[in-house]
Amino acid sequence: MTPETMKAVVLHAAGGLEHLVYEEVATPAPGAGEALVRVHAAALTRDELEWPVDRLPAIPSYELSGAVVAVGPGVDGVAVGDEVYGMTAFDRDGVASEYAAIPTELLAPKPSALSHREAAAVPLAALTAWQGLFHHGGLAAGERVLIHGAAGGVGQFATPLAGRHGAHVTATTSAVERARELGADVVIDHTAASWDAGLEPVDLVFDTAGGERLLRSPAVLREGGRLVSVAEEPPQAKGVSSVYFVVEPNREQLARIAALLDGGCAPPAIDSVFSLEDAAGAFERSMAADKRGKVVLEVTR
Repeated sequence: MTPETMKAVVLHAAGGLEHLVYEEVATPAPGAGEALVRVHAAALTRDELEWPVDRLPAIPSYELSGAVVAVGPGVDGVAVGDEVYGMTAFDRDGVASEYAAIPTELLAPKPSALSHREAAAVPLAALTAWQGLFHHGGLAAGERVLIHGAAGGVGQFATPLAGRHGAHVTATTSAVERARELGADVVIDHTAASWDAGLEPVDLVFDTAGGERLLRSPAVLREGGRLVSVAEEPPQAKGVSSVYFVVEPNREQLARIAALLDGGCAPPAIDSVFSLEDAAGAFERSMAADKRGKVVLEVTR
């Protein structure tokens, strides 16, 4: 039986970690089209405590992996006992809690090859990579793609996704060996030399880094090429299509990503794991300059 109350992390006011409280709150009931998920792990995104300023108090964290314990009216395709993962909408409470009521249209079967910790670290970054490459970037097999930040949080998914799609992948990163492990065809250490010197024109630039690399990207695109960024607004240039976007939840894409992960695609890098009770420490770590990988809350062992 689901308890009437649960432990959760609640942000009570804008301003930072001092306003995060680990406390007892009412356990949500699943509404129409929703599933109640017992959260096993939740992942954090840098600066996300700044997002819910117009709906405080609020529960943070928008990526989860867990198991369905109840369903609301009108639910089809998700059953009690199913292990699921997903990214929730940014305009409602998150999942840094023992239970979360989630629209089933946002939940996909958890990758069986991954632990709950690993699965929780997938959705936001992997969906960003998928949508940047295929939805906004229109990447086709045989095309040439340049990925800035190819071994970072989003790049660790974008690089193998593009390669498995049949594209030729050129990567810019300081983590050269990691980008090679992820399957990049050409790896450029952008800290050691002029990254665009002698570069063959590409069909698509997918930018996750911003800054100088983004500003110089139109020059390496062929006529009619596409420039897609998730870091900042890209420059506009003649003969180039430029797009900036914010990731959106998508169950179908998550299911396809899960299949790739179960088929041997590398699991996400995890920097550290914290207990739900130590969420303040987890958020502090998520903002650290030396962080390498996702910071995850382990809610239920």
